[in-house]
Amino acid sequence: MKSFDTRIRVEYHHTDQMGIVHHSNYIKFFEFARTEWLRAVGLTYAEMERRGVMMPIVDVQVKYRQPAYYDELIRVRAIVEEMPMARMTFKYEIYGEDDRPIATGSTTLGFIDSVTRRPQRVPSWLVEVLNRELEA
Repeated sequence: MKSFDTRIRVEYHHTDQMGIVHHSNYIKFFEFARTEWLRAVGLTYAEMERRGVMMPIVDVQVKYRQPAYYDELIRVRAIVEEMPMARMTFKYEIYGEDDRPIATGSTTLGFIDSVTRRPQRVPSWLVEVLNRELEA
């Protein structure tokens, strides 16, 4: 299992009238953490797309535990537990400044060819990068 933590300051536009993070923004927080995890292992979505691979989300789940508030610095952990084959699943944990659990969730992404938009297995070059990271 490999995890990566990133911090996000809750901005005004993330919140509702009560100053609480709107439920839809947790998926955006997941995406930010996932993108930063990939960047930390040496990959970007832009580079993967240049290599002909796109990763659309095929499933997303969120469990809300406690609210996050305006101006709070939250910690979002992205976790990869297993090597992908045809799909890649990320798990997430979000914590408040006081380390209280705010939300958990997951996203499952498929792999498709960027030209044909047809499903494909994970490319071998991506497996090599992920193997290095997951075994480190």
